Amino acid sequence: MAKIALGCGREATEPDCIRALIAEFICTFLFVFAGVGSAMTAGKLIGDSLVGLFVVAVAHALVVAVMISAGLHTSGGHLNPAVTLGLAVGGHITIFRSILYIIDQLLASSLACFLLNYLTSGLETPPHTLAAGVGPLQGVIWEIILTFSLLFTVYTTIVDPKKGALDGLGPMLTGFVVGANILAGGPFSGASMNPARSFGPALVSGVWTDHWVYWVGPLIGGPLAGYIYENFFIFRSHAPLPREEEGF
Repeated sequence: MAKIALGCGREATEPDCIRALIAEFICTFLFVFAGVGSAMTAGKLIGDSLVGLFVVAVAHALVVAVMISAGLHTSGGHLNPAVTLGLAVGGHITIFRSILYIIDQLLASSLACFLLNYLTSGLETPPHTLAAGVGPLQGVIWEIILTFSLLFTVYTTIVDPKKGALDGLGPMLTGFVVGANILAGGPFSGASMNPARSFGPALVSGVWTDHWVYWVGPLIGGPLAGYIYENFFIFRSHAPLPREEEGF
């Protein structure tokens, strides 16, 4: 069974942690800028809702694949608190560093959305909201399943040391599953899969309706996928991070 690594406060001053936080901020900022920007463009220029959904799905698939690749060897290219916690339950990142990552991701998302709002002369950054007829519980279940599939893909194609023929394809395949999930769940829950992606638009637009759904669902689905994959499918060939409990 994988052991959760707690970490310690000293990590915040370590050069590799600082570099990772800078890289994670840049990659998350660029991801949210392109992702939310594509949603704003679709709302402004495209009248057909199906075409708009396809545009948003493709844009997210592309930017996720590229930004994971860009950050993979520095920060891991998480872009997402659900991914960070999903890796934390497998002992691949310490709890302390995961908290720093999540703060980093939220700040990057907020900055990207404030900048988009400014650059578009006040055009609304569309927040994630549940579709008419979709209740909060249904939305949570949607987000759990979609985020589970995202993290399962991350573990299968990037984390698993025995990924075999999939080696090197992880970022692209992860982008594919994000795009597919948006096509499947976008018209119902919004298919966030990412609390940071939802937080920025909500903060800038001031629309917090059912915002909690986009925290609860992903933060259940992501860690659940990480726990299941790490404990039932991965045969460790490396030592997990030390479970350091002092120094907070």
